[in-house]
Amino acid sequence: MGPSYFDYLQGMLKERSGLVVTPEKVYLLETRLLPVAHRHGYKNIDELVDALKTRHDESISVDITEAMNTHESLFFRDNSPFDLFQKTILPQLLKRRADTKSFRIWCAACSSGQEPYSLAMTLEGEASKLQGWRTEIIATDISHSVLDRAAQGLYSQFEVQRGLPVQMLVKHFTREDEYWRLNTDIRDKVHFRHLNLLEDMRGLGTFDIVFCRNVLIYFDVETKGAVLDGVSTVLKPDGVLFLGSAESTIGITDKFWPVKAGRGVYKHIDGSASIAEEE
Repeated sequence: MGPSYFDYLQGMLKERSGLVVTPEKVYLLETRLLPVAHRHGYKNIDELVDALKTRHDESISVDITEAMNTHESLFFRDNSPFDLFQKTILPQLLKRRADTKSFRIWCAACSSGQEPYSLAMTLEGEASKLQGWRTEIIATDISHSVLDRAAQGLYSQFEVQRGLPVQMLVKHFTREDEYWRLNTDIRDKVHFRHLNLLEDMRGLGTFDIVFCRNVLIYFDVETKGAVLDGVSTVLKPDGVLFLGSAESTIGITDKFWPVKAGRGVYKHIDGSASIAEEE
């Protein structure tokens, strides 16, 4: 791939998805985009880019963007955020929302669905406490293809072995040949929607809890700040933001501040006492 082609792709990916591809990642571009070129009938990536420049084919742009965005996910990833949610955040949330008996959770960059489904299974485990409550989990991603797959709730043996407790596998999944299908009662708890985190998020409504984990690491500082500022517009004043263990708001935005509840947990810096804080 020639330098001019790399520069074009680098700029396009940054503009469309916020993804930062540095020169040392040329191999990644070549590995992921060559199949895209072949699928569209071109011999190599240079031909693919030439066609994109002249035809401005949106389907090519979408395929390139989706191919380059990482969709790594697993059930109960890192575990501690889910444990914190169940044992600390949820009880406090139930106290704070006792008047409305409702709350909403947003999983941003949800990939193939393991994170929102992990939360759905967690809520199912607390069903006795949630009788009469209205709960909603919204899961979004930039990739239409992974959202379609997530909605099917179909996972390989390898995928269900990554982080999913055996008892939950037996309780919530049904074997289909070499795969496992998540049961309808859990799938119905999650609503998948397409969203680019660089776009206006306010159409989603407001949320009590936001999981935006392990996606900011792919952005530059400016884009991280823009995304976090956007999240601040949809997170309720006393709401809770979960980021990945390698992510932070410090030095990036003045909208959030870490709380003592646990690593990777944040609140509005100028809001009232957060759900994540003991009252």
